[in-house]
Amino acid sequence: MNPSALSEVAEQVHGKTDGLTICVVDPDKSTVVVLEEMLEEFGFSAVATSDPQEALDYVSGGRFRVVLCGMQMPRAAGTAFLEQALQRDPGIYVIVMTDFYSIESAIDVIKRGAYDYLPKPIDKARLKKTLDDLAAQFQQRRLVRELEEKLLNNLEFHGIVGRSPAMLEVFDLMRKISRHYTNVLLTGQTGTGKELIANALHQMSPVSTRRLAVCNCSAVVDTLIESELFGHVRGAFTGATDTRPGLFEYADGGTVFLDEVADTSLAMQAKLLRVIQNREIQRVGSPEVSHVDVRLIAATNRDLGAEVLAGRFREDLYYRLNTVNIRVPSLAERLEDIPLLVAFFIKKYNEEYHKRIQGLTRRAQTALLQHAWPGNVRELENVISGASLVAATDFIDIHDLPIQVQRPPGHRTKGDAWRPVPLQDVRKEHIRRVLEVCGGNRVRASQMLGIGRTSLYRYLKRKGKINGAEGADAT
Repeated sequence: MNPSALSEVAEQVHGKTDGLTICVVDPDKSTVVVLEEMLEEFGFSAVATSDPQEALDYVSGGRFRVVLCGMQMPRAAGTAFLEQALQRDPGIYVIVMTDFYSIESAIDVIKRGAYDYLPKPIDKARLKKTLDDLAAQFQQRRLVRELEEKLLNNLEFHGIVGRSPAMLEVFDLMRKISRHYTNVLLTGQTGTGKELIANALHQMSPVSTRRLAVCNCSAVVDTLIESELFGHVRGAFTGATDTRPGLFEYADGGTVFLDEVADTSLAMQAKLLRVIQNREIQRVGSPEVSHVDVRLIAATNRDLGAEVLAGRFREDLYYRLNTVNIRVPSLAERLEDIPLLVAFFIKKYNEEYHKRIQGLTRRAQTALLQHAWPGNVRELENVISGASLVAATDFIDIHDLPIQVQRPPGHRTKGDAWRPVPLQDVRKEHIRRVLEVCGGNRVRASQMLGIGRTSLYRYLKRKGKINGAEGADAT
């Protein structure tokens, strides 16, 4: 069917507001006419055809939530039609009619995804009850979606979404300290949303109208981070062609956010300690000391206490930063937030991609809840973003999700059977897989592994190339 014809059908259907919109398809034209009249009598909008391909075109157009189809068709067997309809629109409800009803065939068709299986001739009262139940179900879902939208607005806390006890505790602590903090340490796994919390703290603070300067310490090489934070004067080093202020001067009167602060060198940590203690900075190449008035928020995905014991982080700096510690829970600790986060991201990417995704199919929801989410909320957002982009219907189905999310926990292929191997081989394979997931990006890989970027570089240099990871861009 051409697009103009589909548009005409859509106008015909949406011109009526009573009940469901139903597509009727059956090879017997007289049956089609009778069913269409019956549905009109029930108060439902209906479009009928005896061509299964035309009905599939209607389904692809996403204009119908229910299809009433006969089992015997000249161009597509009933089960094949059912599978194709569900493939084109996983949210469609298919009611199958047949002249050859049996319990075994009913169970088989229901297992394949049909909503109901009715014998011919159609029992008028039973059909009406089935459709009335569906209509009530859809109405309930519409009300639930409206309530979820209102709930989403109420549960959005300065751009952060959550209603789990773990997140409510974080929100409560943020409210308590936002007006009074000078130094805050955010701890938690990569992808949990530490930068969002830093932004929220700044917006809630008395200096919200001033600047928030952000520095990702793991993304700046050691030789440049001092200049990045404190600025430099002309001629201080090769390439310093002019005098430039650093982030602390830029954010004077506001807030500085140091992400992945554990990746700084011990020498840099000593200079940060001076800033925290005296609120003084010194540009690279300049003897002049300047006073700055900033609030400092630092974040890390590592255990800084363990880093102190290992001699990789200054103990005095740790205690200075750890005046207030906000631990951001992983997504695995707040699984009850997943439906809310999914709704938030679907709304976001519907606007960005000009889509109208209504939700996820049951099997897609199950896959999300069974996934371990090693990348936390950031991984979930990337999954919903990609699925929203590729989804061909109004519902994200399991085949729209990445392969690693589709697989149930504990899924193994034939070559994955466990066998005892040396620990160093396990380490090597884990690093190889993380690099593969990160597309060879060693900065992101080191963050995911929870080790310093230089530690990863040394490992790669010592062990040699790991499946092409050596030499991959770290940008």
